Amino acid sequence: MRIEKDTLGKVRLPDDVYYGAQTGRAIDNFPISGLRLPGRFIKAQGIVKLAAARANASLGLLSKKMLKAVEKSAAEVINGMHDQHFVVDVYQAGAGTSQNMNANEVIANRAIEILGGEKGDYTLINPNDHINMAQSTNDTIPASMYISSFKAVRDDLIPALGGLKDALLSKSGEFDKIVKAGRTHMQDAVPIRLGQEFSGYAEAVKKDIYRIKNAMESLLYLPLGGNAIGTGINAMPKYRSRVIREIGKITGIKFRSCENLFEGIQNVNPALELSAALRGVSITLTKIANDIRLLSSGPRTGLAEIRLPVVQPGSSIMPGKVNPVMPEMLNMVCFQVMGNDT
Repeated sequence: MRIEKDTLGKVRLPDDVYYGAQTGRAIDNFPISGLRLPGRFIKAQGIVKLAAARANASLGLLSKKMLKAVEKSAAEVINGMHDQHFVVDVYQAGAGTSQNMNANEVIANRAIEILGGEKGDYTLINPNDHINMAQSTNDTIPASMYISSFKAVRDDLIPALGGLKDALLSKSGEFDKIVKAGRTHMQDAVPIRLGQEFSGYAEAVKKDIYRIKNAMESLLYLPLGGNAIGTGINAMPKYRSRVIREIGKITGIKFRSCENLFEGIQNVNPALELSAALRGVSITLTKIANDIRLLSSGPRTGLAEIRLPVVQPGSSIMPGKVNPVMPEMLNMVCFQVMGNDT
């Protein structure tokens, strides 16, 4: 065990962990859910800390030796090498001070090791004075949230939805000559081609992709440089532009500074906009899933207008029974996303 000190006194920590006293207190204070923030968010924290270090070094506030150590340490965080040391529960106090300090302490202690020191020797590199220089929880946590969300949607969600849209369009062509009953109020109405139904599904997903991309635009505006309440206190005047520039270099994404840092610190409306767009696509997808599940019902006593691929047995007591497990799984995911937005 090692002993570290903070403003409240001494904290005992395991020798092998990179987090420090404040994270140790957070572990004791918030044993709530066992859930941790995802690796994407931790990676974004590493990006913010790396960009901040480079910006501060360019202003003469960090030595080249310190910068080199912090760059290596932050890069390791970005690459997921220290995820196991980010241990604060998702249910924590306020704006995420414990999570911010978790990042500061991990990056500081690893950088100290790189310089040849021992964990906790903050005379070499200090979590607050050096890693958190010109920053606050109130600007770094929203920035990390926006960066991680933008990259997740761009790299994973948009391609997946695009693939779904293309698959639905392909089925629309394949089913174009199949005529079936159209229904309103769950009652037979007028004829429709199955391909036409699938073309409607494809168009709905296409429009949801458009809405999500629109919501992503607001994530590009980061409140970095605003510090605690938007005044930029404790940050050099040129820090704001330089840290945004460095984040752009690291991510290859054209992030910008908030037009008004007071508003940017106070509100996380960009996250709300994205959440609403995700709820919208979830509603679309659950409609599609419910249609497909209903149309495949039976096969002897239901509609049985379409037949789903068999992917697994559907019963522990009824041999041969097959369930629409993929539409049902999609519904569960969609309900979770809708719940997240409530």
